[in-house]
Amino acid sequence: MNSSSEEIFWQFDKEYWFNKLGSSDNGLSQSAAEEIFLQSGSVRKSVSQFKKDLLLFAGQFKSPLMILLLGAVLLSAFLGDNTDGIIILFIVLSTGLLSFYQERNAGRVVEKLQSMIALKSNVLRDGKETEIISAQAVRGDVIIFNAGDLIPADCLIIEANELYVNEASLTGESFPVRKFPGVTEELTELSKRTNCLWEGTNIVSGNAKALVINTGSDTIFGSIAQSVSGTTETAFEKGIKDFGFFLMKITFILSIFILVVNILNNKSVIESALFALALAVGMAPELLPAITTIAMSAGAKRMLDKKVIVKKLTSIQNLGEVNLLCTDKTGTITEGTIKVTGMSDFAGNESEFVKELAFWNASYESGYSNPIDEALKLLKLKVQTKTEKTGEIPYDFIRKRLSIALRAGSENFLISKGAFDEIIKICTKLRTENGNIEDIKPYLSDLQNKFKEYGESGLRVISICYKNTDAVNLSKEDEKDMIFAGFILLQDPVKAGIIEAVHELDKLAVKLKIITGDNKNVAGSIALSIGIKNPLVMTGQQLFKLSSEALRQQVKKTHIFAEVEPQQKEQIIQALRKSYTVAYIGDGINDVSAINAADAGISVENAVDVAKEAADFVLLEKDLMVLTDGIREGRKTFANTLKYIFINTGSTFGNMFSVAIASLVLPFLPMLPKQILLTNFITDFPYLSVASDNVDKEQTSRPGKWNLKFIRNYMMIFGIHSSLFDLITFLTLLYVLKVKESAFQTGWFIESVLTELFILFIIRTHKNFFKSRPGKYLFLLSAAGLFITLILPYLPFAGELGLVPLPLMSFGAILLIVGAYIVTADLLKVWFFKKFRNN
Repeated sequence: MNSSSEEIFWQFDKEYWFNKLGSSDNGLSQSAAEEIFLQSGSVRKSVSQFKKDLLLFAGQFKSPLMILLLGAVLLSAFLGDNTDGIIILFIVLSTGLLSFYQERNAGRVVEKLQSMIALKSNVLRDGKETEIISAQAVRGDVIIFNAGDLIPADCLIIEANELYVNEASLTGESFPVRKFPGVTEELTELSKRTNCLWEGTNIVSGNAKALVINTGSDTIFGSIAQSVSGTTETAFEKGIKDFGFFLMKITFILSIFILVVNILNNKSVIESALFALALAVGMAPELLPAITTIAMSAGAKRMLDKKVIVKKLTSIQNLGEVNLLCTDKTGTITEGTIKVTGMSDFAGNESEFVKELAFWNASYESGYSNPIDEALKLLKLKVQTKTEKTGEIPYDFIRKRLSIALRAGSENFLISKGAFDEIIKICTKLRTENGNIEDIKPYLSDLQNKFKEYGESGLRVISICYKNTDAVNLSKEDEKDMIFAGFILLQDPVKAGIIEAVHELDKLAVKLKIITGDNKNVAGSIALSIGIKNPLVMTGQQLFKLSSEALRQQVKKTHIFAEVEPQQKEQIIQALRKSYTVAYIGDGINDVSAINAADAGISVENAVDVAKEAADFVLLEKDLMVLTDGIREGRKTFANTLKYIFINTGSTFGNMFSVAIASLVLPFLPMLPKQILLTNFITDFPYLSVASDNVDKEQTSRPGKWNLKFIRNYMMIFGIHSSLFDLITFLTLLYVLKVKESAFQTGWFIESVLTELFILFIIRTHKNFFKSRPGKYLFLLSAAGLFITLILPYLPFAGELGLVPLPLMSFGAILLIVGAYIVTADLLKVWFFKKFRNN
């Protein structure tokens, strides 16, 4: 725990803390920082791999069913039934090991993905700016912050320039807070500590240098994170959990009923208890959490191959459900590499003066790196004038402009460039082609027409203005009485292959909508060029005038939202989510709220920190074709998870239900507890390989959607079908073949395992099973399970398992029943998916 002076660091100035932490304006030395990092109590200590593995392995046996089963094994051993106890213990441990191995691999995939997207910070080490992983920032480090940066520690501000910070994650205040150096009183409330930066908040605009005071769990954010943990459930997770509880309730009620009835029928208490527990294990979807995790991690691994990093594993299912993609224009629809096509005065004439102003403004920008300034810095001026920067008012998304103060030769200028509408607002005069300065009012109509003309021709247009000023301490209030200089004409060409990508999205039943801050004319021109016929464009101004219900209806018809404010992006996404499952791609500070609001938030590798942190997925390439691959993989993961649910609710549940009912009418148990567990064990191997199974194109061509009613319909129809064939097996063995107890149990064991293995091949596709190729491991493990099942009764230790060799007639009858089961189940499956899926 920190001392009291460290907890209230905001009441001391920077010199106090430089002295206390052995730091300075130039930061720490590299060696000192490394030593502090190793010794600091705030370093997030990593758990050893062995301990992680041990905890994961133990976790395989933490379910109530497993604990009861292990207790029953110990009890049977205590009462002298060692053989059954050892066999059941072996099966339980083997099942746990199998699930542990798969989940361990899944966990390593997740760790690898997380390491690929670790956030970075710029710190001063040995007086030089150095990029480090944010988690490695230590007390005494001096961090350089720019717009879009996430704050990795609690810091004291040393320098700040028009610095605004979003502290909503801590204070709940939605408006950015202005920050500046200084000291505040000891008892100042959190939201008013204007000289501090807090971990977990982010820079909205401006730039700063700050001294790290507290890190890790010693920060305010860290202490909150320790006391409040947990994540929001996705719709799929909630559906899976609710369905799991639904099955568990049925399982427990049935198992307790069977236990009581068997005891009342004077059957062995221990054997009845083991039978009821084995039934519960057989019916319960105990592999569901493991299957879900393995399927998602396998999907994440495949998506990484497709250049999509999964940040939040559970969001893969959401991506599979997506049927609407919203994206900004720059870098996704267009190349994102800005080309300067011209510099014109108010009348459209090429202007060297405008070029000079644009070059100077971009060259001295330090707050918000962006493609436009990078392009303008490459301009070649005819005359090189000596300039010196004297001030800056950083860009922000409210003013939509950047102002630089500089000395050029003997003159002092304030130069502002930004969105046309925002520049016009602060101009009272205009510079003509011959250099005269005139009142702007007579020219406003011509300026609007020229701006519209440029936009309709597909050019992106920003404007630039200036004034002479000797002001030293600049603020936003100085942006007034400016002289309009002209237009900066830019072009961001449409990406090669974008039309094909839009077509691929269409084939996946995913609609596309563009949300941009750009001018409506430019946005409309882009829409036409990518094949959107008669695009309907809505502007931010039109959006403001709509009621909530009108907006909900209007957004469905609109193709492009142009000239929108950052907060309106979130409003659009929320309205769309009432009709669609929405994915949103963005990479800027202005995209963060929309990324958070979407069902699947997507960013890109070179996005600002706060956008990457908010996203569920990070694209290694800002390319729609990459995203179409990601959506397919999301749908494959969804489909493979549902396969296990279908198997568990159909054949497995039906088989166990039949065994339970048969135990009530037979003078002996239809299957021994160890045979039930062995059935579970043999089928677990191919079931766990479902995660890597092939998925038919038809199943990825439309969004997957969790539908409990659909699954219940399946459970009823296929559960009855499975129980019907169990009844046929029961009648055939008992009344037609008149077999003894051990042969009956062996026959039912073989029928149960074979039907559970074959239903996997049937239910994995919506087509006839022989028309779809299964995954390699699923096929091989199922074949191995089939072989083991058929030879088990003939092995030397078969008697210990309660199995006996079947007479040829009995064996042939079982195979005939299984064959009929396969044919009818496949026909029933094709009918079921045609009828219910279409509905």
